[in-house]
Amino acid sequence: MEWSYTVRVWGIRKRPYRKPFQLRWQVGARPHSESFLTSGLAESRRAQFITAARAGEPFDVDSGLPKSMLREQQDVSWYAHARQYIEMKWQHAPASTRKTLAEAMATVTAALVKDTKGMADVHTVRTALYSWAFNVHRWEEEHPPDVKAVLAWFERKSLSASALADRMLVRKALDALTKKLDGGTAAASTIRRKRAIFHNALVYAVDAGLLTDNPLPQIRWKLPEPVEEEIDPECVPDPEQAAELLAAVRAQGPRGRRLVAFFGCMYYAAARPAEVIALRQKDCDLPRRGWGLLRLQETRPRAGAAWTDDGEVHDRRGLKHRSRKTVRLVPIPPELVAMLRWHVAAYGVAPDGRLFRTLRGGLVQESGYGEVWGRARERALPPAERASLLAKRPYDLRHAAVSTWLSSGVEPQLVAKRAGHSVAVLFRAYAKFLGNSDDAANAKISARLQERRTTPAE
Repeated sequence: MEWSYTVRVWGIRKRPYRKPFQLRWQVGARPHSESFLTSGLAESRRAQFITAARAGEPFDVDSGLPKSMLREQQDVSWYAHARQYIEMKWQHAPASTRKTLAEAMATVTAALVKDTKGMADVHTVRTALYSWAFNVHRWEEEHPPDVKAVLAWFERKSLSASALADRMLVRKALDALTKKLDGGTAAASTIRRKRAIFHNALVYAVDAGLLTDNPLPQIRWKLPEPVEEEIDPECVPDPEQAAELLAAVRAQGPRGRRLVAFFGCMYYAAARPAEVIALRQKDCDLPRRGWGLLRLQETRPRAGAAWTDDGEVHDRRGLKHRSRKTVRLVPIPPELVAMLRWHVAAYGVAPDGRLFRTLRGGLVQESGYGEVWGRARERALPPAERASLLAKRPYDLRHAAVSTWLSSGVEPQLVAKRAGHSVAVLFRAYAKFLGNSDDAANAKISARLQERRTTPAE
């Protein structure tokens, strides 16, 4: 697209045609003309061109229109733009990211409407937008009548994408990101994630020529509550409690015995559940004596068949926040080596080499291992601890692993490397566990100072 600031607008001339009043103008070296039924319409368009030229607005050489008028012609509704954005991101996004994109766009789109007259209830709206409007896999499917009605309503009521040049509308969308469906305040991490997606959608609007610039960075807006990422020590079992919980898993018969090494990988190797689900025999070094090694490279997060390309419930991805080829090496203690060796001897491996599978050979499901974990808590913990947050989720075993490493004096850089996140995240999330080593640190400092005082002067 070629722009020019050299614009000449001539007077209206009348001709003996069906539209007799002709406006002529020139952009750069290219002449343009447009005919109207009445002189008033022609004069109005002439005034628009003169106003734009005097304001220093560039004109498009090909169409002859000022930039603002051309943008109005190209403008689409925010609802349509959001669908185009989802379609652009879809192909290269993993299934779990597709769900996150759809969730963010559903939240923002519901807020960017002309009015709420005739709007369905929040749950119906969220289902229609999240599950249908922003799921590319379902665009060709026959929509239920209630979904059709909701989406038709948004096609009529959605604000134009160019309206987001108004900072107050952007602030309205940001405020919507802070709320859950029940009206409560969303978690800070959820708000930050949705805001990042909204920002990216606005950047895409700039690229599409719908906005001149992204208004989001110009708005002074803060999270409604402080960002809280620290792991609560109340959730983390100590080594004795973890051992009792694993024993309670094993005591649940065949189902529990198939999962005890699964939970052991979370506790002894700080592996995420999706990483353990994808773990294969060839990824493990399991010597008869001493420490072994896990090579974590793939994850199988549960995303839902509606979001994956192959229709499988679990997606296939690389490590979290890492490239697809990244491999995380995690040394494992003899306790976990023994668990895994016993598991392979007792149950073998799946045809694709996976260590853990259901009785029917499928991928381990969160609902299945979650149920086993809940029963283990009931057996291993006294009533007061069962009622607390202690080891409420299997994921707390990963937190227990990291906290154990830190309390054992392992360098934070090495802990972060084995756990698969940055040192910054380690210090932010496990600050309270780092603080528990103050007494040991003080003793080391005192010993060093004492050594200094007892050194003979030369």
